[in-house]
Amino acid sequence: MASVTYEGTSCVYSGAGRPAVDRLDLAIEDGEFLVLVGPSGCGKSTSLRMLAGLEDVTDGRILIGDRDVTEVAPKDRDIAMVFQNYALYPHMTVADNMGFALKMAGLGKPEIAQRVQEAAKLLDLEPYLDRRPRALSGGQRQRVAMGRAIVRQPRVFLMDEPLSNLDAKLRVQTRTQIAALQRRLGITTVYVTHDQTEAMTMGDRVAVLKDGLLMQVGRPRELYDRPANVFVAGFIGSPAMNLFTLPVAEGGVRLGDEVHPVPRDVLGGASEALVTVGVRPEDLELAGHGLAVEVDVVEELGADAYVYGRTTAGGEEHLITARVDGRTPPRKGERVHVRPRAGHVHLFDGRSGARLGG
Repeated sequence: MASVTYEGTSCVYSGAGRPAVDRLDLAIEDGEFLVLVGPSGCGKSTSLRMLAGLEDVTDGRILIGDRDVTEVAPKDRDIAMVFQNYALYPHMTVADNMGFALKMAGLGKPEIAQRVQEAAKLLDLEPYLDRRPRALSGGQRQRVAMGRAIVRQPRVFLMDEPLSNLDAKLRVQTRTQIAALQRRLGITTVYVTHDQTEAMTMGDRVAVLKDGLLMQVGRPRELYDRPANVFVAGFIGSPAMNLFTLPVAEGGVRLGDEVHPVPRDVLGGASEALVTVGVRPEDLELAGHGLAVEVDVVEELGADAYVYGRTTAGGEEHLITARVDGRTPPRKGERVHVRPRAGHVHLFDGRSGARLGG
């Protein structure tokens, strides 16, 4: 096992207008499960592939433990990678697929068989060791790919969207299994996904990237409760946070027919007389005043319901989502008022998008 460190690491593809990854500084602790998340093209897979040695580092360096591996060949980095398409050999059995890398490394048959058997037991693959990949389900193939990585006993696991080919129900089940397995093995793991729900439920910490830049890294709860900027606020959370850019009013910001109080020192940190106000759907409550909402859709989920509608704030129309009591939701077409719960409003600079008030 080992820590992983990116030190000012950049990757620029030939002919690209900007770096795919731009001066990434990130320290991953020994035994940690870190998830890289962000929209398509944000640089998360490139960051992983640089660590694997599959992409060249243009600037900076990468360390595994105390060893600089920036110029080290992939096979000599002591890492194991699980790919999106699993990359199994179709003509080999499950056992041969899992043991192939060990065979290439020159290990003896008894040791290979022992390691494969141990991994198969760990992953509930013992009944399938003599089958070929075509006779397995998607979830079973994914576990074989995991087993092939485990038998190598690497210092670092790398996983590039390994659940993207599974159906929704199996994804939920398998992500739980992967997280539990990683904790049991204690191997440092870097996991890439575009699914923020997957990131929040699996990672010890989550690193959010956008346009090749690291926006924020922290524990899932930190990112949810204290997003560092507007991008993280809008990306983390499902349904997404409601965001309104509003002019500063006397004593706070105006939300509908009332002023939400904001301390003067917080508003003083804004670069201009505009702030972006963020409120999560679950932090809005039905009230007799506040923001007037025209209800377009009510999504009933049993105990809860999500209200999707339109409101006017700062002179502009905005879409808005609120979570309400599922037993007494408003009706489609109804006009209601919502207001944020005390202490649950996020404020960001209207120009830079940076969080205000710490």
